Amino acid sequence: MDEMRPSSAAAAAHLGLASLFPPGLQAIYGESRRLYPDQANPLQVTAIVKYWLGGPDPLDYISMYRNMGCPGQDIPEHWHYVSLGLSDLYGDNRVHEFTGQEGPSGFGFELTFRLKREAGETGPPTWPAELMQGLARYVFQSENTFCSGDHISWHSPLDNSESRIQHMLLTEDPQMLPVQTPFGHVSFLQIVGVCTEELQAAQQWNGQGILDLLRGVHIAGGPWLITDMRRGETIFEIDPHMQQERVDKGIETDGSNLSGVSAKCAWDDLSRPPEDEDDSRSICIGSQPRRLSDKDTEQIREALRKGLEINSKSVLPPISSQRHSHDRPQSRKGSLESESSAAIVPHELVRTRQLESVHLKFNQESGTLLPLCLRGRLLHGRHFTYKSINGDTAITFVSTGVEGAFATEEHPYAAHGPWLQILLTEEFVEQMLAEIQDLSTREVSKLPKEYSWPDKKLKISVLPDTVFDSPLQ
Repeated sequence: MDEMRPSSAAAAAHLGLASLFPPGLQAIYGESRRLYPDQANPLQVTAIVKYWLGGPDPLDYISMYRNMGCPGQDIPEHWHYVSLGLSDLYGDNRVHEFTGQEGPSGFGFELTFRLKREAGETGPPTWPAELMQGLARYVFQSENTFCSGDHISWHSPLDNSESRIQHMLLTEDPQMLPVQTPFGHVSFLQIVGVCTEELQAAQQWNGQGILDLLRGVHIAGGPWLITDMRRGETIFEIDPHMQQERVDKGIETDGSNLSGVSAKCAWDDLSRPPEDEDDSRSICIGSQPRRLSDKDTEQIREALRKGLEINSKSVLPPISSQRHSHDRPQSRKGSLESESSAAIVPHELVRTRQLESVHLKFNQESGTLLPLCLRGRLLHGRHFTYKSINGDTAITFVSTGVEGAFATEEHPYAAHGPWLQILLTEEFVEQMLAEIQDLSTREVSKLPKEYSWPDKKLKISVLPDTVFDSPLQ
Protein backbone atom coordinates (compact mmCIF):
# COMPACT_ATOMS: atom_id res chain seq x y z
CA MET A 1 0.00 0.00 0.00
CA ASP A 2 1.06 3.57 -0.52
CA GLU A 3 -0.17 6.90 0.79
CA MET A 4 -1.33 9.42 -1.80
CA ARG A 5 -3.64 12.28 -2.62
CA PRO A 6 -6.12 11.06 -5.22
CA SER A 7 -6.15 13.30 -8.24
CA SER A 8 -8.70 11.45 -10.35
CA ALA A 9 -11.34 9.92 -8.08
CA ALA A 10 -12.33 12.24 -5.24
CA ALA A 11 -11.25 15.36 -7.09
CA ALA A 12 -13.22 14.38 -10.19
CA ALA A 13 -16.27 13.70 -8.05
CA HIS A 14 -15.97 17.13 -6.47
CA LEU A 15 -15.96 18.68 -9.95
CA GLY A 16 -19.03 16.74 -10.93
CA LEU A 17 -17.22 14.56 -13.44
CA ALA A 18 -19.12 11.46 -12.38
CA SER A 19 -18.55 9.73 -15.70
CA LEU A 20 -14.82 9.53 -15.00
CA PHE A 21 -15.07 7.05 -12.16
CA PRO A 22 -17.26 4.08 -11.13
CA PRO A 23 -20.76 4.62 -9.69
CA GLY A 24 -20.14 2.54 -6.54
CA LEU A 25 -17.12 4.66 -5.73
CA GLN A 26 -19.09 7.80 -6.51
CA ALA A 27 -21.84 6.87 -4.04
CA ILE A 28 -19.41 6.44 -1.13
CA TYR A 29 -17.52 9.60 -1.99
CA GLY A 30 -20.86 11.39 -2.08
CA GLU A 31 -21.68 10.37 1.49
CA SER A 32 -18.19 11.39 2.60
CA ARG A 33 -18.56 14.78 0.90
CA ARG A 34 -21.81 15.31 2.80
CA LEU A 35 -19.83 15.10 6.07
CA TYR A 36 -16.65 16.74 4.83
CA PRO A 37 -17.54 19.29 2.13
CA ASP A 38 -14.24 21.08 2.70
CA GLN A 39 -12.16 17.88 2.31
CA ALA A 40 -12.97 16.86 -1.24
CA ASN A 41 -9.42 15.64 -1.80
CA PRO A 42 -8.59 13.65 1.37
CA LEU A 43 -5.41 11.76 2.04
CA GLN A 44 -5.79 8.14 1.01
CA VAL A 45 -3.98 4.87 1.45
CA THR A 46 -4.32 2.85 -1.73
CA ALA A 47 -3.46 -0.69 -2.75
CA ILE A 48 -0.46 -0.45 -5.06
CA VAL A 49 -1.61 -3.54 -6.97
CA LYS A 50 -5.39 -3.77 -6.90
CA TYR A 51 -6.97 -6.95 -5.57
CA TRP A 52 -8.63 -7.61 -8.90
CA LEU A 53 -5.19 -7.52 -10.53
CA GLY A 54 -3.75 -10.08 -8.14
CA GLY A 55 -2.71 -7.82 -5.26
CA PRO A 56 -3.01 -8.90 -1.59
CA ASP A 57 -5.10 -5.95 -0.32
CA PRO A 58 -8.88 -6.14 -0.97
CA LEU A 59 -9.54 -2.47 -0.21
CA ASP A 60 -8.76 -0.26 -3.20
CA TYR A 61 -8.64 2.83 -0.99
CA ILE A 62 -8.93 3.99 2.62
CA SER A 63 -9.85 7.67 2.85
CA MET A 64 -8.68 9.62 5.92
CA TYR A 65 -10.56 12.72 7.10
CA ARG A 66 -10.01 15.20 9.90
CA ASN A 67 -13.14 15.40 12.04
CA MET A 68 -13.38 18.43 14.32
CA GLY A 69 -15.67 16.62 16.76
CA CYS A 70 -18.49 18.36 18.59
CA PRO A 71 -17.40 20.53 21.55
CA GLY A 72 -21.00 20.92 22.71
CA GLN A 73 -21.25 17.15 23.23
CA ASP A 74 -17.68 16.86 24.54
CA ILE A 75 -16.66 14.89 21.44
CA PRO A 76 -12.95 15.38 20.73
CA GLU A 77 -11.25 16.05 17.42
CA HIS A 78 -10.28 12.83 15.67
CA TRP A 79 -9.28 11.11 12.44
CA HIS A 80 -12.04 9.39 10.51
CA TYR A 81 -11.09 6.48 8.21
CA VAL A 82 -13.44 5.11 5.52
CA SER A 83 -12.77 1.97 3.47
CA LEU A 84 -13.64 1.46 -0.19
CA GLY A 85 -13.71 -2.05 -1.58
CA LEU A 86 -15.87 -4.31 0.58
CA SER A 87 -18.82 -3.05 -1.45
CA ASP A 88 -19.03 -3.28 -5.24
CA LEU A 89 -17.33 -0.18 -6.61
CA TYR A 90 -17.37 -1.12 -10.29
CA GLY A 91 -20.39 -3.28 -11.11
CA ASP A 92 -18.52 -5.27 -13.76
CA ASN A 93 -17.86 -8.48 -11.75
CA ARG A 94 -14.12 -7.79 -11.46
CA VAL A 95 -14.34 -8.22 -7.65
CA HIS A 96 -17.94 -8.76 -6.59
CA GLU A 97 -20.72 -10.57 -8.38
CA PHE A 98 -23.44 -8.11 -9.38
CA THR A 99 -26.77 -9.41 -8.06
CA GLY A 100 -29.01 -6.39 -8.63
CA GLN A 101 -29.87 -3.10 -6.96
CA GLU A 102 -32.23 -4.53 -4.34
CA GLY A 103 -29.68 -6.53 -2.37
CA PRO A 104 -26.32 -5.71 -0.80
CA SER A 105 -23.55 -4.19 -2.88
CA GLY A 106 -20.68 -6.66 -2.61
CA PHE A 107 -20.58 -7.63 1.05
CA GLY A 108 -23.05 -4.83 1.79
CA PHE A 109 -20.86 -2.68 4.01
CA GLU A 110 -17.70 -0.62 4.32
CA LEU A 111 -15.58 -0.20 7.45
CA THR A 112 -14.89 3.06 9.28
CA PHE A 113 -12.68 3.90 12.25
CA ARG A 114 -12.44 6.96 14.48
CA LEU A 115 -9.07 7.58 16.15
CA LYS A 116 -8.54 10.36 18.67
CA ARG A 117 -6.17 13.01 17.31
CA GLU A 118 -3.13 13.45 19.49
CA ALA A 119 -1.82 16.92 20.26
CA GLY A 120 0.58 18.07 17.58
CA GLU A 121 -0.50 15.55 14.95
CA THR A 122 -0.67 17.23 11.55
CA GLY A 123 -1.71 14.16 9.60
CA PRO A 124 -3.52 10.88 10.29
CA PRO A 125 -1.50 7.79 11.26
CA THR A 126 -1.67 5.14 8.55
CA TRP A 127 -1.66 2.02 10.74
CA PRO A 128 -5.51 1.90 10.86
CA ALA A 129 -5.47 1.37 7.10
CA GLU A 130 -3.46 -1.84 7.49
CA LEU A 131 -5.80 -2.94 10.29
CA MET A 132 -8.78 -2.42 7.97
CA GLN A 133 -7.03 -4.32 5.17
CA GLY A 134 -6.49 -7.22 7.57
CA LEU A 135 -10.19 -7.34 8.44
CA ALA A 136 -11.10 -7.07 4.77
CA ARG A 137 -8.82 -10.00 3.92
CA TYR A 138 -10.66 -12.09 6.51
CA VAL A 139 -14.01 -11.17 4.98
CA PHE A 140 -12.90 -11.94 1.43
CA GLN A 141 -11.23 -15.22 2.35
CA SER A 142 -14.00 -16.54 4.62
CA GLU A 143 -16.99 -14.77 3.01
CA ASN A 144 -18.19 -14.07 6.55
CA THR A 145 -19.59 -10.58 6.77
CA PHE A 146 -19.65 -8.36 9.85
CA CYS A 147 -22.66 -6.98 11.71
CA SER A 148 -23.17 -4.31 14.34
CA GLY A 149 -22.48 -5.77 17.77
CA ASP A 150 -19.85 -8.23 16.52
CA HIS A 151 -16.61 -8.51 18.45
CA ILE A 152 -13.18 -9.35 17.06
CA SER A 153 -10.49 -10.96 19.21
CA TRP A 154 -7.18 -9.48 18.05
CA HIS A 155 -4.90 -10.29 21.01
CA SER A 156 -2.43 -7.52 20.14
CA PRO A 157 -2.36 -3.73 20.44
CA LEU A 158 -4.09 -2.42 17.34
CA ASP A 159 -1.20 -0.05 16.61
CA ASN A 160 1.58 -2.49 17.63
CA SER A 161 2.41 -0.34 20.66
CA GLU A 162 2.05 -1.17 24.36
CA SER A 163 -1.58 -0.08 24.39
CA ARG A 164 -4.31 -1.91 26.30
CA ILE A 165 -6.58 -1.50 23.27
CA GLN A 166 -6.13 -4.97 21.79
CA HIS A 167 -9.54 -6.03 20.47
CA MET A 168 -12.47 -4.59 18.53
CA LEU A 169 -16.24 -4.22 18.58
CA LEU A 170 -18.30 -3.15 15.58
CA THR A 171 -21.21 -0.73 15.47
CA GLU A 172 -23.04 1.53 13.03
CA ASP A 173 -21.05 4.67 12.21
CA PRO A 174 -22.79 7.53 14.08
CA GLN A 175 -22.55 9.98 11.17
CA MET A 176 -22.35 8.08 7.90
CA LEU A 177 -25.75 7.05 6.57
CA PRO A 178 -26.41 3.93 4.46
CA VAL A 179 -26.26 4.67 0.74
CA GLN A 180 -28.02 3.14 -2.25
CA THR A 181 -25.77 2.53 -5.23
CA PRO A 182 -26.59 1.18 -8.71
CA PHE A 183 -25.09 -2.11 -7.47
CA GLY A 184 -27.01 -2.42 -4.19
CA HIS A 185 -27.07 -0.89 -0.73
CA VAL A 186 -24.05 -0.14 1.49
CA SER A 187 -23.94 0.51 5.24
CA PHE A 188 -20.98 1.73 7.30
CA LEU A 189 -19.68 -0.31 10.23
CA GLN A 190 -17.36 1.45 12.65
CA ILE A 191 -14.46 -0.34 14.33
CA VAL A 192 -14.22 0.43 18.06
CA GLY A 193 -11.02 -0.45 19.93
CA VAL A 194 -11.55 -2.08 23.34
CA CYS A 195 -9.55 -3.61 26.18
CA THR A 196 -9.42 -7.34 26.93
CA GLU A 197 -11.79 -7.03 29.89
CA GLU A 198 -14.34 -5.24 27.69
CA LEU A 199 -14.06 -7.91 25.00
CA GLN A 200 -14.63 -10.61 27.62
CA ALA A 201 -17.73 -8.79 28.86
CA ALA A 202 -19.04 -8.60 25.28
CA GLN A 203 -18.50 -12.36 24.96
CA GLN A 204 -20.24 -13.05 28.25
CA TRP A 205 -23.16 -10.74 27.44
CA ASN A 206 -23.36 -9.10 24.01
CA GLY A 207 -21.55 -6.49 21.98
CA GLN A 208 -24.39 -3.98 21.88
CA GLY A 209 -24.61 -3.89 25.65
CA ILE A 210 -20.90 -3.10 26.03
CA LEU A 211 -21.08 -0.50 23.23
CA ASP A 212 -23.83 1.26 25.16
CA LEU A 213 -21.64 1.31 28.27
CA LEU A 214 -18.72 2.73 26.27
CA ARG A 215 -20.94 5.48 24.85
CA GLY A 216 -21.73 6.58 28.38
CA VAL A 217 -18.07 6.97 29.42
CA HIS A 218 -16.38 9.94 27.77
CA ILE A 219 -12.79 8.71 28.03
CA ALA A 220 -13.78 5.22 26.82
CA GLY A 221 -15.30 6.42 23.55
CA GLY A 222 -18.24 8.67 24.29
CA PRO A 223 -21.29 9.06 22.02
CA TRP A 224 -19.29 8.59 18.79
CA LEU A 225 -17.16 5.73 20.18
CA ILE A 226 -13.81 7.31 19.33
CA THR A 227 -10.86 5.00 19.97
CA ASP A 228 -8.11 6.41 22.18
CA MET A 229 -5.06 4.19 21.97
CA ARG A 230 -3.65 5.85 25.09
CA ARG A 231 -6.62 4.92 27.26
CA GLY A 232 -5.18 3.18 30.29
CA GLU A 233 -8.35 2.18 32.16
CA THR A 234 -11.23 -0.11 31.29
CA ILE A 235 -14.83 0.93 31.91
CA PHE A 236 -14.80 -1.46 34.88
CA GLU A 237 -11.83 0.36 36.43
CA ILE A 238 -13.35 3.76 35.74
CA ASP A 239 -16.65 2.77 37.37
CA PRO A 240 -16.00 -0.56 39.15
CA HIS A 241 -19.43 -1.21 40.60
CA MET A 242 -22.03 0.22 38.26
CA GLN A 243 -20.57 -1.15 35.01
CA GLN A 244 -20.06 -4.69 36.32
CA GLU A 245 -23.52 -4.70 37.87
CA ARG A 246 -25.04 -3.74 34.51
CA VAL A 247 -23.13 -6.52 32.76
CA ASP A 248 -24.09 -9.13 35.37
CA LYS A 249 -27.73 -8.10 35.17
CA GLY A 250 -27.60 -8.17 31.38
CA ILE A 251 -26.18 -11.71 31.35
CA GLU A 252 -28.83 -12.87 33.80
CA THR A 253 -31.64 -11.26 31.81
CA ASP A 254 -30.50 -11.68 28.21
CA GLY A 255 -27.93 -14.45 28.25
CA SER A 256 -25.06 -14.31 25.77
CA ASN A 257 -25.28 -13.71 22.02
CA LEU A 258 -22.06 -15.65 21.41
CA SER A 259 -23.06 -19.04 20.00
CA GLY A 260 -19.73 -20.39 18.83
CA VAL A 261 -15.97 -19.95 18.76
CA SER A 262 -13.00 -21.44 16.98
CA ALA A 263 -10.97 -23.22 19.60
CA LYS A 264 -8.29 -25.73 20.51
CA CYS A 265 -10.42 -28.69 21.50
CA ALA A 266 -10.81 -32.45 21.10
CA TRP A 267 -13.00 -35.23 22.40
CA ASP A 268 -12.72 -38.94 23.17
CA ASP A 269 -15.38 -41.63 23.09
CA LEU A 270 -14.77 -43.47 26.37
CA SER A 271 -17.62 -45.92 25.83
CA ARG A 272 -15.33 -48.62 24.44
CA PRO A 273 -12.30 -48.77 22.15
CA PRO A 274 -12.86 -49.36 18.46
CA GLU A 275 -12.81 -53.02 17.47
CA ASP A 276 -10.58 -52.36 14.47
CA GLU A 277 -9.21 -49.53 12.39
CA ASP A 278 -12.16 -49.66 10.02
CA ASP A 279 -14.73 -49.25 12.79
CA SER A 280 -16.81 -46.18 11.91
CA ARG A 281 -16.52 -44.94 15.49
CA SER A 282 -12.80 -44.44 15.02
CA ILE A 283 -13.20 -41.33 12.88
CA CYS A 284 -13.14 -39.10 15.95
CA ILE A 285 -11.46 -41.08 18.70
CA GLY A 286 -9.55 -38.42 20.59
CA SER A 287 -7.42 -36.18 18.42
CA GLN A 288 -5.89 -38.94 16.30
CA PRO A 289 -8.43 -39.68 13.53
CA ARG A 290 -8.00 -43.06 11.88
CA ARG A 291 -7.73 -43.43 8.13
CA LEU A 292 -10.48 -41.62 6.23
CA SER A 293 -11.01 -41.67 2.52
CA ASP A 294 -11.05 -38.36 0.68
CA LYS A 295 -14.73 -38.95 -0.05
CA ASP A 296 -15.58 -39.50 3.61
CA THR A 297 -13.60 -36.42 4.62
CA GLU A 298 -15.41 -34.25 2.11
CA GLN A 299 -18.81 -35.59 3.25
CA ILE A 300 -17.99 -34.74 6.86
CA ARG A 301 -16.83 -31.24 5.97
CA GLU A 302 -19.97 -30.65 3.93
CA ALA A 303 -22.15 -31.80 6.82
CA LEU A 304 -20.31 -29.57 9.28
CA ARG A 305 -20.50 -26.60 6.92
CA LYS A 306 -24.23 -26.84 6.26
CA GLY A 307 -25.49 -27.38 9.79
CA LEU A 308 -29.02 -28.46 10.68
CA GLU A 309 -32.44 -27.76 9.29
CA ILE A 310 -34.08 -24.41 10.03
CA ASN A 311 -36.69 -24.55 12.79
CA SER A 312 -38.88 -21.97 14.44
CA LYS A 313 -37.16 -22.42 17.80
CA SER A 314 -33.48 -22.11 18.71
CA VAL A 315 -31.64 -24.27 16.19
CA LEU A 316 -28.06 -25.27 15.69
CA PRO A 317 -25.95 -23.10 13.38
CA PRO A 318 -23.86 -24.19 10.44
CA ILE A 319 -20.25 -24.96 11.27
CA SER A 320 -17.79 -23.52 8.79
CA SER A 321 -14.24 -24.74 8.37
CA GLN A 322 -12.49 -21.39 8.36
CA ARG A 323 -10.99 -19.87 11.45
CA HIS A 324 -13.39 -17.59 13.21
CA SER A 325 -12.13 -14.31 14.68
CA HIS A 326 -15.25 -12.91 16.31
CA ASP A 327 -18.41 -13.88 17.43
CA ARG A 328 -21.57 -13.54 15.44
CA PRO A 329 -21.08 -12.42 11.77
CA GLN A 330 -23.63 -13.06 9.07
CA SER A 331 -22.27 -14.67 5.93
CA ARG A 332 -22.73 -15.43 2.28
CA LYS A 333 -21.95 -19.00 3.30
CA GLY A 334 -23.49 -18.92 6.74
CA SER A 335 -21.56 -18.32 9.93
CA LEU A 336 -20.59 -20.11 13.10
CA GLU A 337 -22.39 -17.48 15.11
CA SER A 338 -25.46 -17.18 12.91
CA GLU A 339 -28.75 -18.37 14.35
CA SER A 340 -29.88 -19.47 10.88
CA SER A 341 -28.70 -22.41 8.86
CA ALA A 342 -29.13 -24.28 5.64
CA ALA A 343 -30.53 -27.79 5.40
CA ILE A 344 -28.28 -30.79 5.91
CA VAL A 345 -28.57 -34.07 4.08
CA PRO A 346 -26.34 -36.44 6.05
CA HIS A 347 -24.57 -39.06 3.96
CA GLU A 348 -25.46 -42.60 4.94
CA LEU A 349 -21.81 -43.42 5.59
CA VAL A 350 -21.53 -40.68 8.21
CA ARG A 351 -24.05 -42.10 10.61
CA THR A 352 -25.10 -40.67 13.97
CA ARG A 353 -23.85 -42.64 16.97
CA GLN A 354 -25.00 -42.58 20.59
CA LEU A 355 -22.10 -42.60 23.10
CA GLU A 356 -22.17 -43.76 26.70
CA SER A 357 -19.25 -41.75 28.06
CA VAL A 358 -17.17 -38.86 26.71
CA HIS A 359 -14.02 -36.94 27.60
CA LEU A 360 -13.80 -33.31 26.46
CA LYS A 361 -10.46 -31.54 26.12
CA PHE A 362 -9.93 -27.76 25.88
CA ASN A 363 -6.99 -25.41 26.07
CA GLN A 364 -7.11 -22.76 28.77
CA GLU A 365 -8.61 -20.00 26.62
CA SER A 366 -11.40 -22.30 25.47
CA GLY A 367 -11.93 -23.64 28.97
CA THR A 368 -12.56 -20.19 30.39
CA LEU A 369 -15.56 -19.92 28.04
CA LEU A 370 -17.31 -22.92 29.62
CA PRO A 371 -19.07 -20.80 32.28
CA LEU A 372 -20.27 -18.49 29.48
CA CYS A 373 -21.49 -21.53 27.53
CA LEU A 374 -23.44 -22.85 30.50
CA ARG A 375 -24.68 -19.68 32.16
CA GLY A 376 -25.09 -17.37 29.19
CA ARG A 377 -26.32 -19.90 26.63
CA LEU A 378 -27.71 -23.20 27.93
CA LEU A 379 -29.60 -21.71 30.88
CA HIS A 380 -31.35 -19.51 28.31
CA GLY A 381 -32.40 -22.44 26.12
CA ARG A 382 -29.64 -21.99 23.55
CA HIS A 383 -26.61 -23.81 22.18
CA PHE A 384 -22.85 -23.22 22.06
CA THR A 385 -20.28 -24.69 19.67
CA TYR A 386 -16.51 -25.13 19.89
CA LYS A 387 -15.09 -25.64 16.38
CA SER A 388 -11.53 -26.95 16.31
CA ILE A 389 -9.02 -24.74 14.52
CA ASN A 390 -6.94 -27.86 13.82
CA GLY A 391 -9.51 -29.84 11.85
CA ASP A 392 -13.17 -30.71 11.42
CA THR A 393 -13.76 -31.65 15.06
CA ALA A 394 -16.61 -29.77 16.73
CA ILE A 395 -18.27 -29.92 20.15
CA THR A 396 -21.76 -28.47 20.52
CA PHE A 397 -23.50 -28.11 23.88
CA VAL A 398 -27.28 -27.98 23.58
CA SER A 399 -30.09 -27.39 26.05
CA THR A 400 -33.40 -29.22 26.04
CA GLY A 401 -34.97 -26.19 24.32
CA VAL A 402 -32.85 -26.53 21.17
CA GLU A 403 -34.48 -28.23 18.20
CA GLY A 404 -32.68 -29.89 15.32
CA ALA A 405 -30.16 -31.62 17.59
CA PHE A 406 -29.33 -35.31 17.32
CA ALA A 407 -28.45 -35.52 21.04
CA THR A 408 -31.51 -36.25 23.19
CA GLU A 409 -32.31 -36.53 26.90
CA GLU A 410 -32.34 -40.31 26.48
CA HIS A 411 -29.01 -40.26 24.62
CA PRO A 412 -27.31 -37.00 25.72
CA TYR A 413 -24.01 -37.77 23.95
CA ALA A 414 -24.21 -38.26 20.20
CA ALA A 415 -21.78 -37.88 17.34
CA HIS A 416 -22.19 -37.32 13.64
CA GLY A 417 -18.76 -37.92 12.18
CA PRO A 418 -16.34 -35.70 14.13
CA TRP A 419 -19.19 -33.47 15.38
CA LEU A 420 -20.12 -34.25 19.00
CA GLN A 421 -23.29 -32.96 20.61
CA ILE A 422 -23.87 -32.93 24.35
CA LEU A 423 -27.33 -32.29 25.75
CA LEU A 424 -27.33 -30.94 29.31
CA THR A 425 -30.39 -30.54 31.50
CA GLU A 426 -30.82 -27.35 33.51
CA GLU A 427 -30.19 -29.23 36.75
CA PHE A 428 -26.90 -30.64 35.45
CA VAL A 429 -25.85 -27.22 34.14
CA GLU A 430 -26.32 -25.71 37.60
CA GLN A 431 -24.25 -28.53 39.10
CA MET A 432 -21.46 -28.04 36.59
CA LEU A 433 -21.39 -24.26 37.12
CA ALA A 434 -20.89 -24.76 40.84
CA GLU A 435 -17.90 -27.03 40.20
CA ILE A 436 -16.10 -25.04 37.47
CA GLN A 437 -16.18 -21.62 39.12
CA ASP A 438 -12.39 -21.41 38.98
CA LEU A 439 -12.59 -21.29 35.17
CA SER A 440 -14.36 -17.92 35.29
CA THR A 441 -11.02 -16.12 35.52
CA ARG A 442 -8.57 -15.98 32.61
CA GLU A 443 -5.57 -15.73 34.89
CA VAL A 444 -2.91 -18.31 34.17
CA SER A 445 -3.28 -21.23 36.56
CA LYS A 446 -1.70 -24.63 36.94
CA LEU A 447 -2.63 -27.06 34.19
CA PRO A 448 -3.90 -29.63 33.58
CA LYS A 449 -7.24 -29.26 35.34
CA GLU A 450 -9.78 -32.05 35.42
CA TYR A 451 -13.48 -32.09 36.21
CA SER A 452 -15.44 -35.31 36.37
CA TRP A 453 -19.08 -36.30 36.83
CA PRO A 454 -18.97 -40.11 37.06
CA ASP A 455 -22.73 -40.50 37.38
CA LYS A 456 -23.14 -38.60 34.10
CA LYS A 457 -20.13 -40.34 32.50
CA LEU A 458 -18.63 -36.99 31.55
CA LYS A 459 -15.07 -35.79 32.02
CA ILE A 460 -13.56 -32.42 31.05
CA SER A 461 -9.85 -31.60 30.94
CA VAL A 462 -8.27 -28.18 30.49
CA LEU A 463 -4.82 -28.70 29.03
CA PRO A 464 -1.80 -26.63 27.95
CA ASP A 465 -1.73 -25.35 24.38
CA THR A 466 1.25 -27.57 23.63
CA VAL A 467 -0.95 -30.64 23.92
CA PHE A 468 -3.03 -29.44 20.98
CA ASP A 469 -0.03 -28.28 18.98
CA SER A 470 1.58 -31.73 19.12
CA PRO A 471 0.69 -34.06 16.24
CA LEU A 472 0.21 -36.91 18.70
CA GLN A 473 -1.70 -34.81 21.23
